[in-house]
Amino acid sequence: MEYKKIIVAVDGSQAAEKAFNKSLDIVKRNNAKLILAHVVDSRTFATAEAYDRTLSERAEAYARELLDSYVDSAKEAGVTDIVRCIEYGSPKVKIAKTVAENFDADLIICGATGMGAVERFLIGSVSENITRHASCDVLVVR
Repeated sequence: MEYKKIIVAVDGSQAAEKAFNKSLDIVKRNNAKLILAHVVDSRTFATAEAYDRTLSERAEAYARELLDSYVDSAKEAGVTDIVRCIEYGSPKVKIAKTVAENFDADLIICGATGMGAVERFLIGSVSENITRHASCDVLVVR
């Protein structure tokens, strides 16, 4: 099977960096479109924003800078068909449902999380939720 539209979920973590690096080979091998997706988890600063109204602006600026750096790296690696995607909400839901559906993705690549068993039991990992809810193939990179 050839993949033509590949989403890579990035958040600036080491796990996301590994997923991104793995995606470059797959994108080039398949001559695919690389969709760099970052979800600003707006739920985490909703309460704090009552005290600091610049949080959402700073989160969006960070997302843009992050995606710009990934775009630069992808171009250096020889990838030319690149799309940036910033969404707001829960990464667990947005990546698997909204982003994948909007781009008609063939594959989602994400990093594995380093959460412990208790945290995973209580809140679940993003990669686990993507795997469970995506309608396309998912590659979780360790």
